[in-house]
Amino acid sequence: MIAIGIVFLVLLFIGAPIAFVIGISGFVFFLQSDIMPLSIGVQRIATMSQSFPLLAVPFFVLTGHLMNASGITERLFHFANVAVSWMAGGLAQVSVILSTLMGGVSGSAVAEAAMEARILGPSMLAQGYSKGFSAAVIAVTALITAVLPPSIGLILYGYVGNVSIGRLFMAGIIPGILMMIVMMVTIYIIARKRDYVAADARKPTAGELGRAMWGAKWALLFPVLLVFAIRGGVLTPSEVGAGAVIYAVVIGTLAHRELTPDRTLNAFREAISDIGMIMLIILMSGIVGFAITFLQVPQQLSGLLLGTISEPHLVVIAVLAFLFVIGLFLEGTVMMLLLTPIVVPIITSVGFDPVHFGILMMIVVTLGGMTPPVGVAMFTVCSLLNCRIESYTRESLPLIGAVLLLVLALLFMPGVVLFLPNLVF
Repeated sequence: MIAIGIVFLVLLFIGAPIAFVIGISGFVFFLQSDIMPLSIGVQRIATMSQSFPLLAVPFFVLTGHLMNASGITERLFHFANVAVSWMAGGLAQVSVILSTLMGGVSGSAVAEAAMEARILGPSMLAQGYSKGFSAAVIAVTALITAVLPPSIGLILYGYVGNVSIGRLFMAGIIPGILMMIVMMVTIYIIARKRDYVAADARKPTAGELGRAMWGAKWALLFPVLLVFAIRGGVLTPSEVGAGAVIYAVVIGTLAHRELTPDRTLNAFREAISDIGMIMLIILMSGIVGFAITFLQVPQQLSGLLLGTISEPHLVVIAVLAFLFVIGLFLEGTVMMLLLTPIVVPIITSVGFDPVHFGILMMIVVTLGGMTPPVGVAMFTVCSLLNCRIESYTRESLPLIGAVLLLVLALLFMPGVVLFLPNLVF
């Protein structure tokens, strides 16, 4: 295992593509093993692709691109702008609402952050918001997208950890809403102190709010239909992904009449690029996952951890702290694939619900994308807004602190996270 770790770190340090970092590191295990032929590694790659639940990933990635091309994003932005732009920190509050609404569409925090940086970023800067504050709000609020269905990360966690994806989808709804509220309150406090209030701000009338909501009705209806389709047993999570693609095409062509052939082709082109990258990482992770299981790493870490800590909540806190530190250096998708097989046996051995833990892990792991030194969402937003990393880091601390306090609160309130899964299933 030490050799795998060394090769992994060296390749990561020299900037090799992450899929090849994982794949080459995994093959090192077979090359130095006397009892495992190299052909087993190739078989593990093929085995990772033979999964029905995994079909949800490419379908939901494609759905996100099709919905962006069909005018749904613009309608969600208009609704969010009408609903909360009158508050202190108006456009920053719009970012929070838009992230929440996009959580039911894109399923990707990085994609959502990039989209908001293009749509909201210039307007925030024009209204006098600092670059650091604008970038921090756009990047960190995208974290909400990661826990609301159809979250790509939750699909991967459920697939690798053998946890119900339907229950995970349900479990992410209340924490996602709570995260929205916590971030809105944090932004409101900061905006009041800095006088980030639009001079012409006014509350919308009921008619204005109703018209904006009606304009975004098809986007707002999508996550509701998704939940009912899974709960009613009409579709599995994988089949819901296929249904979501059909939904996006129908709405874009018949309802909004904006999904032209050129836009459709461009959406497929972007989706293929994203899917290829994600699936290559998933396939290569099968080799490392096999090595981790064969070397009994989860059992060894569990014995080490449980030998020093007996309180279940302290065990989970220790695991989450470990994930947070690792998340500062590794991309979230990679962490979900490589570390889920290690940590799930540990937390289940102390009697902790894997669905409850999955939501906490998803938040902490995705948060790494918003933090230095290698946060993907952070670099994406900062590059689009031409913002210095130092300024971003300073402004992001209050929001990150608020999120971590929420994670701690959710840890000790399992009923909040598991209320909907237990009610629905």
